[in-house]
Amino acid sequence: MTRFSLATAALVIGFGLPATADEISETLQSARDAYEAGDTTYALEELDYARQLLLALKTDALAGFLPDAPEGWTREINTEMNAGLAMMGGGTGAEATYAGDGKRMTITIMADNPMVGAMSGMIANAAMYGARVERVGREKFMIKDGEMTGLVANRFLVKANGATPEEMIALVEQIDFRALRGFGL
Repeated sequence: MTRFSLATAALVIGFGLPATADEISETLQSARDAYEAGDTTYALEELDYARQLLLALKTDALAGFLPDAPEGWTREINTEMNAGLAMMGGGTGAEATYAGDGKRMTITIMADNPMVGAMSGMIANAAMYGARVERVGREKFMIKDGEMTGLVANRFLVKANGATPEEMIALVEQIDFRALRGFGL
């Protein structure tokens, strides 16, 4: 990374991020100091660590789009979601499992993952795959085999499974798709 891009990253991070931004800023500064001292190995290690911290911030923010649990149900956020995404080409994700009335339902939101783009063709041609299309707000979702899949702004894959289509739709309807469209821009 050049000095300019390190400085740019530090500026971007310095504005508007939660408390961990201090640790991110310090880590980026440490990378810059190591770079200027000629220690590129340590500079790269620090940049990798800063990237991990940034992804954690982004994941926490993305999890904010997951709906609250319906009355009488519980919601558990999957804190290991991004580890799985790393093996599928990267990106950011948030996932929650909802439990109640003897049922379990999962909602997953993935962003900037190669799998997201691959799903766009399937959703656009849902009938070809024996699926039906259901609108949730302005978004189209493909429903097939107990799973509901939608693509928001060609960047976010939203999946729900484990319940009836009506139950999944009721929960997915709570997602603020307009705000999700602008996430991370």
